[in-house]
Amino acid sequence: MNFDAAQPIYRQIIDEFKKKIIRGELKKGDRIPSQREYAEMVRVNPNTVQRAYREMEVMQMVETVRGQGTFVVVDQAGLASIKEDMAKSILTYFVTEMNSLGYSDQDLAKALEQYLRSKEAVDQ
Repeated sequence: MNFDAAQPIYRQIIDEFKKKIIRGELKKGDRIPSQREYAEMVRVNPNTVQRAYREMEVMQMVETVRGQGTFVVVDQAGLASIKEDMAKSILTYFVTEMNSLGYSDQDLAKALEQYLRSKEAVDQ
């Protein structure tokens, strides 16, 4: 996993798990690696992973069962909520960055529409 210095690592870990849940790579009941295992996998401090796991428990994404591990507990309603929250976050970042480049909301909408049209033509 490559980390972005502009965002705290624990948040990037949470986002990675969110993406895996959204894509269906992780489903309700799946066991995720222990905090120590995951820290070794992604080469970060175990305390960072501990914070990410704790946050995911607060968000009701995962649940830790003592002696058994940490499991995904997101149901379909939770999945929809995670997907919507991630989309809003990505869009907010995108719009903010484009505005900082001088794009008005109208310019942005036009540029996005043109991009989607050209992408659609390539995909066909």
